[in-house]
Amino acid sequence: MAIALEATNVSYEMLADIEREFDDVETEILRQQVHLSHALYEKRSKILSQIPNFWPLVLEQAPLDIDHFIQPSDSALLLSSLTSLSVSRFEISCPPLSTNPNPSMNGSTKGNIRSKGDPRSIEITLEFSPNAYFENSRLVKRFWYRKSRDGFQGLVSEPVRIQWREGKDLTGGMLGLVCDVWEERTRGNLIHGDSNSNGNGSNNSLKKTKALTTKQKSLQRKIENTGVGGLSFFAWFGYIGREVSREENEAAVLLENALREERRNGAISVAELDSKTEEDEDEEIDLEIFPDGDDLALAIADDLWPGAIKYFTQAQEQDALSDADFETDDEDLLEYNEDDNAREDIDDGDAENRSTKAQENNEPKRKKIRV
Repeated sequence: MAIALEATNVSYEMLADIEREFDDVETEILRQQVHLSHALYEKRSKILSQIPNFWPLVLEQAPLDIDHFIQPSDSALLLSSLTSLSVSRFEISCPPLSTNPNPSMNGSTKGNIRSKGDPRSIEITLEFSPNAYFENSRLVKRFWYRKSRDGFQGLVSEPVRIQWREGKDLTGGMLGLVCDVWEERTRGNLIHGDSNSNGNGSNNSLKKTKALTTKQKSLQRKIENTGVGGLSFFAWFGYIGREVSREENEAAVLLENALREERRNGAISVAELDSKTEEDEDEEIDLEIFPDGDDLALAIADDLWPGAIKYFTQAQEQDALSDADFETDDEDLLEYNEDDNAREDIDDGDAENRSTKAQENNEPKRKKIRV
């Protein structure tokens, strides 16, 4: 039987705080895991680079939450041209800023963000051999883990442009439009150090409003005319999610910690909590082309990447089973043919006997002549 909390000294806020503390512990465990496993992943990468078609074979065995986003046309490209896939927790193990693949998304250099950053932020890199579809040899997609004052927490990103060859755009122009719209809305803002983007800076000027530009209208029409089932895997590079800047995230974290402390001390009521966390939000129009982009990123980072050897082994076992089945089918076919030939020989013998008897029966009987 359920017991009302009103009859106890326990509040829902106290329970929520305990859950958040568990989240904090899990985040710190992840941070330590990233540091402890970093050398092992580097060692693994060196070994895997010696295996031809390793990552295409891994993708062939990808779990359903990844596989159902890959269309047959995507498969043709990925299986023929993908040479490498890697995942990093870039906010705590970030390369030098000068070599960052997406300089517009660099975080602030104030403080030691590389050790204090959120380990839940992820970077996924796909490398390709020369192919008939696009000119890029490397595609890098970054996801920042962000919180907002209204209680949202999750992965946000920025679109990544792909240089498609003429007539080969698997997204039907949708990814290019997303990138155009993003650049149109960020134009005039500082890119380095104070970018008004998910990666960095304030995002107040990026709120979507009712007044759509020509490119936004084109993008909206494309989204409405494209079924979710027919969306290319490469449209994932256009995922944005909620627009939560680094500054907004930091402010939300500070506010959450302050409210937690006040609740521990009994210095804040539920009504006061609601008033402190309320925030006016501009009405937004959804121009997201890959709504499940964060789920796909997590499936790659938390399942496919750490389990790559497992999926590769499964691919090898499946190939071995297929070869065994093929050989068994050949043997069965050979035995069938031999049995069939034997039956034909028997049938031919029976037919010859029947023919001889018929011939004897059909010959006219000769009358005996008495002497």
